[in-house]
Amino acid sequence: MNLPLDLLLGIVALGILLWGFERYRSRFSKSELLIAIAAAIGLFAIAFVPTVYDWVGNVLNIRRRYVTISLLANIGLIGCVLYLVSLIRNTRTRVNDLTRSLSVDQADAAIADGGEDILSIVIPAYNEEETIRDVVSSLPEKVRGHLVQPIVVSDGSADDTAIRAREDGVVVVEHPLNQGQGGALQTGFEIAMKQGASIVVTMDGDGQHPVGELEALVSPIVDDEADYVMGSRHKGTDRSGNHLLRRAGIRAFTTMINVLTKSSITDCTNGFRAIRGSELDELLLTEERFSAPELIIEARKNGLRLEEIPITIEERQAGETKKPRLGYAIGLTRTILTTWVR
Repeated sequence: MNLPLDLLLGIVALGILLWGFERYRSRFSKSELLIAIAAAIGLFAIAFVPTVYDWVGNVLNIRRRYVTISLLANIGLIGCVLYLVSLIRNTRTRVNDLTRSLSVDQADAAIADGGEDILSIVIPAYNEEETIRDVVSSLPEKVRGHLVQPIVVSDGSADDTAIRAREDGVVVVEHPLNQGQGGALQTGFEIAMKQGASIVVTMDGDGQHPVGELEALVSPIVDDEADYVMGSRHKGTDRSGNHLLRRAGIRAFTTMINVLTKSSITDCTNGFRAIRGSELDELLLTEERFSAPELIIEARKNGLRLEEIPITIEERQAGETKKPRLGYAIGLTRTILTTWVR
């Protein structure tokens, strides 16, 4: 026995309404209840009062009822998709915050006692077991009178990055889930602030950033000439083997940041940087992956004195770059624009 279409739609509408009521009764989710009510009303109208859509169609200058129904249904669907995207993003943000909090707790026992001026060097590392040991062991004990405290954040590595990084005096924490370079830096920054670091340096774990240029990087901050110092391969030497398209892309994104923030930097994606520790907490950092533009724009917004110094970028000692090509360009563009307007 076949049910009439209007009765079938009515049953479906009633089921949706009961689902929304149950969700609100169990989780008190107003948004889900409202979505269920809207969907149920729409289906009830199609089944029993279809002339309502004729009235809506006249308002919108649409003559055919099915076109009006399709338009409203697609608008509702888009709204539901956006709501789900928002839920997913909020859930991911909570998971990432929890992950970083757990990772910071790992470092509590290893944090220095603050008896000297501290230079925290944050090294985000993802599957860098072949290079991380050499990077950590090459760091000096002091730079410009500051005690060097390396902080290695193994960002969901599937290899022995964390094990290889451990040496006396080195803080090593692990993210159980990959957070991206921005997320790893946020973990390292929080640990550095707990240490009371006077200066915080960031450098990569693949051996491309020259340890011998640490003093030149931090000196403008020590001498109170700058609050944020960036290394520039374009003022110095680039041996990384970047192809022409990538170099052109970096220059294009750098120009975009300069136009939007009235800056005059030359290398916006360089991860070799030094920041005055007392200013770090003022920066609003939310970006999980494409963190370099966010840091620069936030520094400009907060009135930090920026300076660039020439550095040498070496070729990776081992492994391959973790940056996606097309996704990297899209991510940088999104980060620059959202950080600028917020």
